[in-house]
Amino acid sequence: MKYETQRVALPFFMVAMALFALQIVFGLAAAAAYVWPHFMSEAMPFNITRTSHTNLLIVWLLIGFMGCTYYLMPEEAENEIYSPNLAYLQLAIFAIAGAGALISYQFGIHEGRHYLEQPLWSKILITISFLMFLFNTSLTMLKGRKTAINMVLMLGLWLAAVFWLFAFYNPDNLALDKLWWWWIVHIWVEGVWELIMASLLGYLLIKMTGVDREIIEKWLYVIVGLALFSGLLGTGHHYYWIGTPGYWQPIGSIFSTLEVIPFFAMVVFAFYMFWKGNRNHPNKAAMLWTMGSAAVAFFGAGVWGFMHTLSWINYYTHGTQITAAHGHLAFYGAYVMLVLGVITYAMPQLRRVQPYNQVLNMWAFWIMTSAMWFMTFTLTFAGVVQTHLQRVLGMNFMQIQDQLDLFYVFRFGTGIFVGLAAVMFIYAVFGPAREQVPATSKPLTATE
Repeated sequence: MKYETQRVALPFFMVAMALFALQIVFGLAAAAAYVWPHFMSEAMPFNITRTSHTNLLIVWLLIGFMGCTYYLMPEEAENEIYSPNLAYLQLAIFAIAGAGALISYQFGIHEGRHYLEQPLWSKILITISFLMFLFNTSLTMLKGRKTAINMVLMLGLWLAAVFWLFAFYNPDNLALDKLWWWWIVHIWVEGVWELIMASLLGYLLIKMTGVDREIIEKWLYVIVGLALFSGLLGTGHHYYWIGTPGYWQPIGSIFSTLEVIPFFAMVVFAFYMFWKGNRNHPNKAAMLWTMGSAAVAFFGAGVWGFMHTLSWINYYTHGTQITAAHGHLAFYGAYVMLVLGVITYAMPQLRRVQPYNQVLNMWAFWIMTSAMWFMTFTLTFAGVVQTHLQRVLGMNFMQIQDQLDLFYVFRFGTGIFVGLAAVMFIYAVFGPAREQVPATSKPLTATE
């Protein structure tokens, strides 16, 4: 490592991976409830299991983004982190807020708003932690070099904090609540988080392909413009059926369709840079996660999102398992794989060894990605059956669930393989450092 304070990222990565593992445990419990309806129903009702699963996803990804930022910011800014102690303190606050919220859910203490169930005290602590993080990283950047990578990253992080403030607004009117609720959930994952994704992707490609920074930064600006142009008004595809004016149906349909473009641009960007640059970087596993992220994000967020985003299709499909298929693959490709890619790239340098356990890491990639794809296809077919039986034939919701048992068994099975792959990944990056690259490979330099 060129900068000693990059080691600040290590505890963030460790906490993120612990919560990632816990998220999968709750996901398996929720999937089991679809197969065995009374599974843990008294000890932990399904709504609490599902809430814990989705909240852990958001929390560990945010902690992962923070770790990625602390790792790359010194290199991009050519300056040490402003205050490592402040970073450790804000991680502790964030972890306490997240753990406290998770424990509260088990006792039925929550606000009941999907993804925003955190009690008020937890939201306040999260906000304080996030502001401490932004203060620390912004000062680091302002005191050093400004690049397209760190400026776009900080723009995405600041906008994420701004839109988070709508979590404190909870109107009594349900339609009004849903109108503003999507300003957090949608604009995060289909708007400002895409800026974070693009900057992290650009950073990894600069480090691993050797392509000139100016070329990558030009692509980055194009992707950011497309993401904001399509993502902000693309929020309208959530406004079709909640009592908003009818003009949201054409607006939502048009701009949601355009949301495919930035994800396609990321695929072209990643593979073009890979083809143009040096493909002999010793950390093959990190390159695999990086390229895989761009490709899977395009299909999960772009293609599967487009499949049911047009209003005349969404009229039948919204709220079905098709939504679950899109959500799982989109989150996995766009954000989970990218954070795992940064961790795979950073950990050898944080531990001061050459890339290690790469075969195990790459097996984790293929098993996890294949399982997520199988889960996506399973939920898609389940959603098509559900849509026809419920929305076309008008069958009762619970009657239809009996027709989907086989799909739910498959979904639970793929979840087990995701869990297995997660254990393999965590062991690969935190376990014994065994070199897996050929002896002829050059060692990592400070710039790599």
